Amino acid sequence: MLDPQASSGDPWIPRYLINFAPKEVSHRFADVLIIGGGLAGLRAALEVDSSLTVIVITKDVIRQSNSSYAQGGIAGVLHPEDRIEWHVRDTMTAGGNLCDQDIVEYVIEQAPQRITELIEMGTRFDRKKSATQRTTPEQEDPADLTLGREGGHSHNRILHANGDATGAEIMRAVIEQVRSAANIQVVENAFTLDLLTSDQRCRGAVVADGENKFLFWAKETILCTGGAGQLFRETTNPSVATADGHAMAIRAGVELRDMEFMQFHPTVLYIAGSSRTLITEAVRGEGAYLVDSLGYRFMKDYDDRLELAPRDVVSQSIVTQMEKTHAANVFLSLKHLDPQHVRERFPGIAKAVAEFGLDITCDPIPVRPGAHYMIGGITVDRDGRTSLTGLWAAGEATSSGLHGANRLASNSLLEGLVYGVSAAREATKEALKSIDDSLEVFPIFSDALQTSQAALDIYDILNSLKSLLGRSAGVRREAKSLTAAIETIEQWQSYVLAQEFPDAKGWELQNMLTVGKLLCAAALKREESRGVHLRTDFPDTDDENWRKHLCFRSGEFELD
Repeated sequence: MLDPQASSGDPWIPRYLINFAPKEVSHRFADVLIIGGGLAGLRAALEVDSSLTVIVITKDVIRQSNSSYAQGGIAGVLHPEDRIEWHVRDTMTAGGNLCDQDIVEYVIEQAPQRITELIEMGTRFDRKKSATQRTTPEQEDPADLTLGREGGHSHNRILHANGDATGAEIMRAVIEQVRSAANIQVVENAFTLDLLTSDQRCRGAVVADGENKFLFWAKETILCTGGAGQLFRETTNPSVATADGHAMAIRAGVELRDMEFMQFHPTVLYIAGSSRTLITEAVRGEGAYLVDSLGYRFMKDYDDRLELAPRDVVSQSIVTQMEKTHAANVFLSLKHLDPQHVRERFPGIAKAVAEFGLDITCDPIPVRPGAHYMIGGITVDRDGRTSLTGLWAAGEATSSGLHGANRLASNSLLEGLVYGVSAAREATKEALKSIDDSLEVFPIFSDALQTSQAALDIYDILNSLKSLLGRSAGVRREAKSLTAAIETIEQWQSYVLAQEFPDAKGWELQNMLTVGKLLCAAALKREESRGVHLRTDFPDTDDENWRKHLCFRSGEFELD
């Protein structure tokens, strides 16, 4: 079942998801190809030199990404009473002693500039009521911006927009800029299946647009495909977050690292029949309490920072308290806060819970942890360079060294901005080196897959995978269940990965099986507890042996 072109090193994983030959499909060309239409991808597109042609491919409409769903905000030092070194310290502390300090400083030092650029693009961050008369970007004064606080931050430095819809507002402004750029073309509702590689270089990507297949050729490619939350049944991520970029990188033999570190957000709305809506960290930043099913405010039993402890601590505390009380969830209580302020600050959340007969100002809101942010991903340096020549990456699909073993709240949008800019600048330099404007078509083909003959119930396998990962690789892990999960996933892989599926549901399943196994294998390999990775059979942090990154290269793990 192994494709002879496979470079992942895993015997179950074929090199490409579909069969194709250059003479049998259509071709598109660009100087720079960007895969993914979230904040990292769009910011990258805007940074590419205007003399170069840019194509952005997104699997859904351009607004449908994790970036658009970000509620809490974006972190940056904008107040004179705050300092860059304090934001650096908070990030390092939250990161479980695994952050790269040089990268942390590199990203956080750029935050004021990148946020200012968003304002210049037209992003309307929330401002103090005394400043509401200023209505244009030119009139914005950083001192007027309302700065909130979230778990793990020592100071108020979180910018938000429309109360709890920061990501949507940022994306609105950035999308308008992209739409007006003459050199950028956005291809929506197109599924990127795989990276095209030849002679140890990325040459573009294989893309499906409906029933049509295309080979997109590019001088340089930037991968910004986002997260992997859909690996789990309980997640804050939209339906598009199916680990596609991670999987295509594995198949192309690109190095990944830190794949054991999936961050679980402590507070996901947990109501039968509702979508698993994120309840932003900012709710606790404004003073909300966490109480158990008996009404007991329990965080004081686990951490002196109470509800404002980092996410890994709060998530693990919630799971422990749920076990103590034999309950399926805990509750957020805001009844001690000013009702008018709560409604104005969190209009989206107030509306979401009201649909189920709950009043955010007085009723306890049922919550439990859910998969939120994939810390692990494609290894990149400070310029967004990957291990594959011609391929760059930015955003949640990467492992940059910023987050360590646990991401500090509201650093993700910032990372997407900084690395979107960095990757695009470096990709631009490389693309401009080519004097010849023409792009070569390489003799790349795939013919090893079998047309699916079995009537597979894709949704049944998918739901089984999500439940399995939730039980075995969720907030708590241990060797026995991880080993069993890997064996089960390999069984599914044996009859799923060798088949050629006709549409996105099959491809997404193949991607999720590929990445789900790697997540479990990395979690099994790291025999300690650190940040979001809690091994109940290895409960202590072991800096002597494990203060290192676990890298995945051509089917093998290595410690760096």
